[in-house]
Amino acid sequence: MLIDRTHRSWAIGSLGTLGAALLIYIPYARATPGGPRGGSALGLAYGVAGFALMLFAGLLAARKKVPVWRIGRAQTWMRGHLWLGLLSFPLILLHAGGRFGGPLTTVLMWLFVIVVVSGVAGAAFQHVLPRVMLREVPMETIYEQIPQVRDQLVVESDGIVSAACGALAVATDASTAQAAGAIDLATIVRLDADETVPLRDFYLREMRPFVAMPDAPHALADERYARQQFERLRTIVPAALHQAVDDLENICVEERQLSRQLRLHRVLHGWLLVHVPLSFALLLLAVLHIVSALRY
Repeated sequence: MLIDRTHRSWAIGSLGTLGAALLIYIPYARATPGGPRGGSALGLAYGVAGFALMLFAGLLAARKKVPVWRIGRAQTWMRGHLWLGLLSFPLILLHAGGRFGGPLTTVLMWLFVIVVVSGVAGAAFQHVLPRVMLREVPMETIYEQIPQVRDQLVVESDGIVSAACGALAVATDASTAQAAGAIDLATIVRLDADETVPLRDFYLREMRPFVAMPDAPHALADERYARQQFERLRTIVPAALHQAVDDLENICVEERQLSRQLRLHRVLHGWLLVHVPLSFALLLLAVLHIVSALRY
């Protein structure tokens, strides 16, 4: 509730400020011969206000880089970054009289558009994707621990098949794997375990490459195909091995969810690779524009 109230307060304040700015600007624009100009007193006021809001939005990054700055709630800063950052764009447009101007200001304004669009997209991702992740990744784990969890899945699946089919000898020489493009696999099979051959072959041919090299393309990444393969496997192995098949299928399900979590995490945070550097570039160009305007 506090977050919703904070969000609503920033939205009302920003929209109210924009409405007041427009009420002042429209009569001025109509009464100004040749149209509004950025160098006029009111145009400069809008420019100063817009640039100040851009600087405020940039302070969010500084607050994240310097965690000892505990000024206000993080959620308040996030809402302020979003709404005041959005407000800065129409104020700068009013400062420019709705025109992009020369080469520098044209680049500046288009960069501003990209920054605003990427910021709005990022806010939408942060609002929607956590719900998607909660629905589609019920086995969500700590992001930094995903490599360790994947390693454990390989160990666990090896143990399941070893218990059901006999010891597995898995050669993992790195140079051989790199040359062949895959991990070289071999098995030590018990003489009395012929009925386990379908399970062992399926594991070595299909499943182990999937869990051992999850970033490589693999058919088991498709949920429907995987379900069909495990259903087929249950029909050709004895009932005593069905529990092992179930356990392996659950491991495949967990691996697919880990892959899905990674994809969603990259989308959730990947927009920052565009938004953050372009935001700093925008501030630098804005400073260059101000210096150029004061000099000439």
